[in-house]
Amino acid sequence: MRKPWIVGVAGAVLAALLLGACGDPESAPEEAPPSAAAPDPSPTTRQRAATASPDARAAKPAPVVLYLGDSLAMENQKVLGASLEADLDARYTSAPYSGTTLCDYLEGTADRSLVPTKDKAAALVRRLSPDYVVLQFWGNAWDYTPCMDGITYDKARAKYFERYTAAASQLTEQIANAGGTHRPKIVWVLQGPDPITPDRVRRVNALYEKQAKASGDLVADAGRAVSPGSDRYAWTQYLPCTAYEREHDGYCTQPGQDRTALHHDEDYLHFCLAPTTSKPKPCPVLSPGITRIAREITRVISEAST
Repeated sequence: MRKPWIVGVAGAVLAALLLGACGDPESAPEEAPPSAAAPDPSPTTRQRAATASPDARAAKPAPVVLYLGDSLAMENQKVLGASLEADLDARYTSAPYSGTTLCDYLEGTADRSLVPTKDKAAALVRRLSPDYVVLQFWGNAWDYTPCMDGITYDKARAKYFERYTAAASQLTEQIANAGGTHRPKIVWVLQGPDPITPDRVRRVNALYEKQAKASGDLVADAGRAVSPGSDRYAWTQYLPCTAYEREHDGYCTQPGQDRTALHHDEDYLHFCLAPTTSKPKPCPVLSPGITRIAREITRVISEAST
């Protein structure tokens, strides 16, 4: 899923980089996400039940959170789960698939989707009855995801945004209908800067904000946490360390310069600081960018739960 991104490369090379940079398309259909079954039997759930304060559990029900998305969600999923469980005692399930976009999670697209029927958003909502459904999609923009019918940002920008807008609306409706009287809140995660097509991410984020406002859902601007304070859409590999990162060993990767790495040297898109592998998997190493994203999503759900 990762290959170097170099600003200014010719169009054909850019297409190849984009295909390699977000989704490990060769392996995505073969890589199943962590089990999306009811989370009760999981080790993390058992540990929560043993360690959570009885007073805390009695005072406030633990939120049930479902996390869906593409390669960014794939690498983030364990850190987000740990954050939600530690801060909110959340019951958490993740079912990301690398290389996907919104339409992959729509029911009715099984014959041309990277997500199997059992892991469609509505199917998981019916099974798990979540309070929150977190959606994190970078907006894969090449001719790979079958449900996009060959519509790409590079070749048909207007159609790309029309299709993406329609998919956002359809996915919201399917999640709402699946929830029935227990309609979950959707948390749309805004993306960080795109060094190749910065305006694309700006417009995708605006689309998410518009959809959230129209349907009474939530926005988590996790992308701002991995952007310079002076320019929300300026890409950077390093940012100044936060107070949290200074206080926790390993999070400020270059303490002598008071800055931390967000991206691996050979990956301008993802936030995992480990080298890529042949198949997508959760990030295996401490990565400040992933932690920043997870903490912002957790903050939004925490505030909404109060």
